[in-house]
Amino acid sequence: MPMYQVKPICGGDIKVDLPTCMYKLPNFHAQQQQGNSCSSEHALQNGEVDPAVKALEARQDEILRKLYELKAAVEGLAKTVTTPDADLDLTVSSSLSSQSSTALFTGTTDLDALLGKDLGALRDIVINANPAQPPLTLLVLHRLLCERYRVLSTVHVHSSVSSVPPQLLSCLGPRHPDSHSRHMFQLGFTLIWKDVPKLQMKFSVRNMCPIDGEANVARFLFKLLAPHPSEPALATLVDSWVDTAFFQLAEGSSEERATALRDLGSALGRSAWLSGPELSLADVACYCCVLQSGSAPSAPANVRRWIKSCENLGYFSHAKTLLQ
Repeated sequence: MPMYQVKPICGGDIKVDLPTCMYKLPNFHAQQQQGNSCSSEHALQNGEVDPAVKALEARQDEILRKLYELKAAVEGLAKTVTTPDADLDLTVSSSLSSQSSTALFTGTTDLDALLGKDLGALRDIVINANPAQPPLTLLVLHRLLCERYRVLSTVHVHSSVSSVPPQLLSCLGPRHPDSHSRHMFQLGFTLIWKDVPKLQMKFSVRNMCPIDGEANVARFLFKLLAPHPSEPALATLVDSWVDTAFFQLAEGSSEERATALRDLGSALGRSAWLSGPELSLADVACYCCVLQSGSAPSAPANVRRWIKSCENLGYFSHAKTLLQ
């Protein structure tokens, strides 16, 4: 049988050269249902289908399965290799995919409804981040995504970065034994340590503009875990806390940080979580920014108690170890 050939063509796309016969495979399943004239030709006296036809059907199913797997692999190449991030000097693969029967978020919207259906292609999330400022929020959300979906995770080091601490190379967990089979996963999560001034995410390289900033990327990822609050007041509250986390706790002056900590303490005196009875993106963002700013030891008692509650969930503990 002729070999498959994968090669770039004009426009940055990837072309797959397949044997011509694979595009014109007869559908034996359909032929078997086109009337008695076709079925009787291959039927035995006892009504069973001819074994030769069964063998052809099985062979066709196997060929189609391999074609879908090849399509998934080519999609991955098109989204990673043909982007400006292709000049990777060092590649470290670390895949984590673990589905728990007790997932934290149970109201997740179907991926096809959120991202569109693309049979046989893996949905790749590619993030450029500076190792001097590890995106703790995204690492926590990655853990939550792995609870909900089958995630193929990979860490790369860009040529613009001379060295990366070992804990950042393994920040997405151990290599998954099935990482060579992209078609087995629902999401691809690729983290590239790169010398960039601001974190950037690319989802659909050909159809979508990049998303800049950790806060905006966190909002995108959290929508894959739970629906956005339907109540305008609650949605505004969550967005307000996310802005407070990144603009005051992480990037603000000492006065702004102190004010934000007081506001946190006041809000957590009325509720266990920042936007109501359940954990939300507001808690993820504020926890990570408090941790990264080093404000936890001097925070009000309510904030310190809330930090313990976050860490007891298990999703946040890994982010804490990256700062040690």
